[in-house]
Amino acid sequence: MVRKLFALAVTAALAGTAVAADLKSGNQPGDKVSGAFHPYHVNGEEAGKCGCLYCKAGDDPVIAVFARTASDPAVHKLLKALDAENVKHAKADLLTYAVFSGDKAALEPVLKDATKKAELKKLIVAIEEKDEPIPEKYKLNKDADVTVVLYVNRIVQANHAFAKGKLTDKDVDAIVKDVAKIVK
Repeated sequence: MVRKLFALAVTAALAGTAVAADLKSGNQPGDKVSGAFHPYHVNGEEAGKCGCLYCKAGDDPVIAVFARTASDPAVHKLLKALDAENVKHAKADLLTYAVFSGDKAALEPVLKDATKKAELKKLIVAIEEKDEPIPEKYKLNKDADVTVVLYVNRIVQANHAFAKGKLTDKDVDAIVKDVAKIVK
């Protein structure tokens, strides 16, 4: 009886892992990126204004991060790693941005502080605060706390999605590795 319960528990745990790994959010590889939206920029040339990051990138390579939790240290680590990739691939005209959803008044000071502490050089941090935080056309899963979409020529080359608290150092490494898919 104990063995059967243990086997069921292990099976359930493995099934849960498979479900987490299969979390789909955002445009998938091969899809055309959904299009324009105008978040509020926390840093960068357009700080304090709303602007279209999709439009700014054109056909250049892009790493777009859509996040719901501004205080997650794993997300901060991801952004710092992606900023380093942006600096490393400056000649490729890589655009890297992170759009956080939520209340601008509450998020802006937190994100300004995090941006300053991380010493971000190129990565743009922005806020989208509408009821449906990122346009529905971007197909973001409500169960995904972090969605990373890498694209070039407006066609998705890689996508990573994570439930709240599930982004790990190993995942950050995998995302960084996928940058090669868009900056040839």
